[in-house]
Amino acid sequence: MSISFSPPGLLNLNGPNSTMGFTTLQVARMPGPITSYEYKSSKEKKQLKEIRKVLYPEKKRFIFKYGAKFNVKCRCIVCGAYHEWDASDTMRPPIPLSEVYKGRPLKGNYCPKHASMFIQMETLEQQILANNHGLEFKKYIPKPRFPNMVSRGPLTDLTATEVITLISAGWTIEPPKGTKEMPYQQYTRIMLEVQGKLLQIQQIIPLLEVNENG
Repeated sequence: MSISFSPPGLLNLNGPNSTMGFTTLQVARMPGPITSYEYKSSKEKKQLKEIRKVLYPEKKRFIFKYGAKFNVKCRCIVCGAYHEWDASDTMRPPIPLSEVYKGRPLKGNYCPKHASMFIQMETLEQQILANNHGLEFKKYIPKPRFPNMVSRGPLTDLTATEVITLISAGWTIEPPKGTKEMPYQQYTRIMLEVQGKLLQIQQIIPLLEVNENG
């Protein structure tokens, strides 16, 4: 069964309009696609402090800040986005620590966006070390990640995981016009849509909390 796609609507929480009114640090800590952190300072040691601030776990708030807010399995400790890493993923980050580079290990992880920034921080540390010893070091440039389905060529079907991933990203997936679905096929499609929408809600919740706290 072939499947048609409809791109996300005009409302895009990760689009340019969603960053209005937020500081550079707040934008960097929000959920979103993989991107590099733009440093304010030109000095490497200050850049290291900047990016470490981005990667600190979000704190719980009750009169004063305490504990890690998103210290839950498969949740990003920075923005709270849900992401489950494959063991074979080369971008999979190490177990996050309460002080980024030291401290106690946390139950959560980093989402792809903040995992990329973690690699950017590690590369900056290596660059500083290389410069201190008079060596040349190639800077880290993050690359956007595309779904595995993009590299497969023309699509005629999708797996359940791919359907859920696309729906959670804002895509609308429906059978071609004129296709008659059997009750079981209709049930399966609706259940996948529900799971995708739930993941989409989990990604939106941290943004709502940022707006409320702001």
